[in-house]
Amino acid sequence: MRLHWFLNRCKREPRSSKAMNEIDGVGVPDRWQRLWAPHRMAYLSGENRPLKGNDVDCPFCEIPKGDDETSLIIYRGELAYVVLNLYPYNPGHLLICTFRHVADLTEITSQERKEIFDLSTDAMKVLRKVSKPAGFNLGMNQGAISGAGVAEHIHQHVIPRWSGDANFMPLIGQTKVLPKLLSETRSELASAWRELPKSN
Repeated sequence: MRLHWFLNRCKREPRSSKAMNEIDGVGVPDRWQRLWAPHRMAYLSGENRPLKGNDVDCPFCEIPKGDDETSLIIYRGELAYVVLNLYPYNPGHLLICTFRHVADLTEITSQERKEIFDLSTDAMKVLRKVSKPAGFNLGMNQGAISGAGVAEHIHQHVIPRWSGDANFMPLIGQTKVLPKLLSETRSELASAWRELPKSN
């Protein structure tokens, strides 16, 4: 609401330095409303990610050691599991991770590849049932240079997409608005997953 008012005022009339300072607080006055997302800095600084110089264990090896609800696990297969992304692009952003600690697609077994593919398919079915996305992004970032946050442990992203989900917030504000808590999303998806027909 306040941002909408602010953007409309900027279109209608120039604002004085004094008026801008009343909105933005200290600093050089400008026409930008600030959207702060300090939780992202923890991730960028290496929280929950094994990086050079920190003592963080592989999160994808640690996650299955906890209970499903606390760990945000949706489903456990035989060779891989499905978990909500702790730093989601969109609500319902899932990761399909092998239980085995392995980095590269060329290093996993044919059974692991099949299970990752099957779980990705089931993830799409569950997300369609629960949140009715218009489409999906599926993929793996192989290596840190390609954008993998945890490059040492293979994982596939399943990201639900809706028309208009790439609005000004992520494009300009570098902030993503998630309308639902991860725990609520996990509960809904896990419940829907249990209703999937068993495949042979």
